[in-house]
Amino acid sequence: MSSSVSPDLRIEPWRVVVFYFVAALVFSLLAIRLFRLQVFEGQSWLGRAVDNYTREISVPSSRGIIYDRNGVILARNIASYNIVITPALLPDDLADIQRIYRELSEIIDVPVNSGTLDDAKLFATCVPGPGIAQLVELGESLAPYTPVPIACDADEIIARIVRERAVAWPGVSVQIDPVRDYPTGSLTANIIGFLGPIPASQLDFYEDLGFVAGRDKIGYAGVEITLQDILAGVNGKRVVEVDVAGKELRNLEPPIQPVAGRNVRLALDIRLQKAAEGALLDEISGWNAYFGQVRISSGVTIAMNPKTGEVLAMVSYPTYENNRLARFIPAYYYQQLSEDPRHPLLNNAISSEYPPGSVFKLSTATGALNEGVVTVDQTIYAPGQLILTEKFSPNDPGRERPFVDWIYDENPAGFGEIDYLRCIAFSSNVCFYKLGGGYEDEIPEGLGILRLGEYARALGYGEPSGIELPGEADGLIPSPQWKRINQGENWSTGDTYIASVGQGYVLSTPLQVLMSGATIAAGGKLMQPTIVREELDDDGRLLRPFQPIMKWDITETPLITNFDCDGGYCLEMETKSTVDPFVVEQVQRGMRMAVTNSRGTLNDLFGDFPVAVAGKTGTAEYCDDVALKANRCTFGNWPTHSWTLAYAPYEDPEIIIMAFMYNGGEGASVAGPVVQRVMEAYFELKSIDLAVGSGG
Repeated sequence: MSSSVSPDLRIEPWRVVVFYFVAALVFSLLAIRLFRLQVFEGQSWLGRAVDNYTREISVPSSRGIIYDRNGVILARNIASYNIVITPALLPDDLADIQRIYRELSEIIDVPVNSGTLDDAKLFATCVPGPGIAQLVELGESLAPYTPVPIACDADEIIARIVRERAVAWPGVSVQIDPVRDYPTGSLTANIIGFLGPIPASQLDFYEDLGFVAGRDKIGYAGVEITLQDILAGVNGKRVVEVDVAGKELRNLEPPIQPVAGRNVRLALDIRLQKAAEGALLDEISGWNAYFGQVRISSGVTIAMNPKTGEVLAMVSYPTYENNRLARFIPAYYYQQLSEDPRHPLLNNAISSEYPPGSVFKLSTATGALNEGVVTVDQTIYAPGQLILTEKFSPNDPGRERPFVDWIYDENPAGFGEIDYLRCIAFSSNVCFYKLGGGYEDEIPEGLGILRLGEYARALGYGEPSGIELPGEADGLIPSPQWKRINQGENWSTGDTYIASVGQGYVLSTPLQVLMSGATIAAGGKLMQPTIVREELDDDGRLLRPFQPIMKWDITETPLITNFDCDGGYCLEMETKSTVDPFVVEQVQRGMRMAVTNSRGTLNDLFGDFPVAVAGKTGTAEYCDDVALKANRCTFGNWPTHSWTLAYAPYEDPEIIIMAFMYNGGEGASVAGPVVQRVMEAYFELKSIDLAVGSGG
């Protein structure tokens, strides 16, 4: 019989100490960690927990509507129908799901299966490519309770069918989103503009304002961009509780309702706009047919009230169809517009710069009479050609250079002896050469380029007007300093001669030409050109009434004295502080004589017009990249732009109209008829409005 001996179970004391020490250390670390998480990091983790079940939902606001001055809608919001599927609401039976997909596919023309899930990740929302199944699978993996767009901008009839059938299609619904619509389309595209997605470079700025990238759109052109703050409104906000699948459970905060954008009434009269576009396009197509080629490639016509600065019509040709850019911007169409050498995306009325030619003579005429270079009764000899000894410095022996009048080819003898008013009415180049640069003893001291520049700027040249449209150019009024910096040579008397008739380095926008005439027509008051008239709320109540703004009055506002000094060569020529009202009256008389005198440049157009008209024509030689490429920039045979400017009634002006034709030729013959037709349309519309207003 054997016996077993139990092993010694005695534990060494140091082992017990080590065990309790390790246990105490572990629990201490856990306690410290727990204390840190609950006390020091408690708010952070609480915030994360709240974020897990809280979602902020932006509620889009309604963009303001744009009207013309008579209440005709130019931009509005219409319904866009999107067919969507909410993955979490689909039936549990896979066969039922496939049946829904097949039946829906037949209606909306989107395939049930196309590509893979990875392929679907590469496509933006509503871009053709993925099938219904792939789109839903992708949406279910991201947020099963978020509707997945299957077809965007569906036809209204299709949307109605889907909505009716959706009773038997769980998870399928029609989502209605607002989209911008432009009823007048290309007629007003260069004024109204269009919307586009928020660019990446401006994302932070607009997100700080509450906009949502990928959903909200902003203005890209026209008043849609310049009036963005007025039209856009303010998005609302909902803070909701969601479960782990993203399903909304309840509101956590009172919803903040969106604030609709304000409506805007423009100064534009869409009826006159149509008449202006028709007159411009008819004239362009008529002359191009006459020449058997596309000779006139672009043109502008603008009508404005000279007393208030309200732009009643502004047509820039060529233009574009902004409705094609309303829902999304097609890459091919935008590229086509961008590569067009005529630049249809530009509003040529404000963004393009051209030599103004003889319409610029209003600046020379105003300055010369006001500075005493000439008197009203003084006789000026205007031969067909003037020979000037042109000098680039006081010690330069000079060289002879001919300066011809526009009538030279028709009559080499020129206009002969004429007075100041006939200089304007006949638009004699030689007369204005002398007024601008002087000539021997007849006019010892001409106006000079510096004083000419001051008077030109006083009439609106040389800087942007500030009209509520983007991309306005500032034009160019040259000076000796400008020429030395940019051309590397001194100014000459010949440069002054050329600038005096709006040629050479002088550049202006069509709107600036209009402003110069409007200033004279309004008795010296230069009104702020405006395309915006009033702001309205949703109920049509007036929020901001129209208030004309006068920029300055040349008969009261002091002119700025310009000093042009560089390297010791200094031209100082002080101008008078203001323009005498008598001077403005005489320029007006000269413009009126252009109509009433048989030799006046506008006599054939407005001599028998029932309303008294005054105006000025212009034919401007130019040499740009297009002309150089066509080898047309040859001395004595340069191509010419066509300008005409006219206002009425002469005694109390209420309308001034400008027309410009790129490569049009003679101003009175080409641009003049456009002004005439727009003038006729204006007074016809005025008669209609008066008859309607009186109940006749």
